[in-house]
Amino acid sequence: MPIAETDTVSNLLIRARGGDQDALERLFEVCRNYVNLLAQAQAESWLQAKVDASDIAQQTMLEAYRDFIGFEGRTKAEWLAWLRRILARNVTDFIRQFRGAKRQINREVGLHKQNPASSSNNLFEPADSAETPSQQLLARERELLIADAVARLAPDHREVIMLRNLQQLEFEEVARRMNRSRPAVQMLWMRALAKLQELLPVEC
Repeated sequence: MPIAETDTVSNLLIRARGGDQDALERLFEVCRNYVNLLAQAQAESWLQAKVDASDIAQQTMLEAYRDFIGFEGRTKAEWLAWLRRILARNVTDFIRQFRGAKRQINREVGLHKQNPASSSNNLFEPADSAETPSQQLLARERELLIADAVARLAPDHREVIMLRNLQQLEFEEVARRMNRSRPAVQMLWMRALAKLQELLPVEC
């Protein structure tokens, strides 16, 4: 069930830190799509291949749940930043394990410029600030709502938004990854943004 953002996450945090188990469960529930999306984006950004990032996301949620007692923040921003740090560490560990299993990874995989250990706080910023549809749609203060909406998109729409907006790849590279022409990818991207807007609550 999607969460209506504003101060709701902060309220859940306060209640969860006060020992409310239902609030704690709800807090993790509303962040699940967000963590899943970022796990997929970061793993694919580094490996440039389709991977099942669900294990990374699950590990992140388990560790956050286990270590929740040590979380000292009170705001949504602090909470999401904490989740991103745990996720970044797990992505780094995943890459290290992948390298150990694939000794020729440097030849097979070109690493993306983003370092997951220094994961950006603005993963939902537009790929190009001059692109009005992205700028209007992917504002980070709505990141949980957007993650829920992205999870409901068709696979090709979800992929083009992940590559273009989350990984901030040029259209030429997005086209190469998706095995489509640049014009086809640009049209797909615009349709994906329009569909995403339809799925977001009216107040967004």
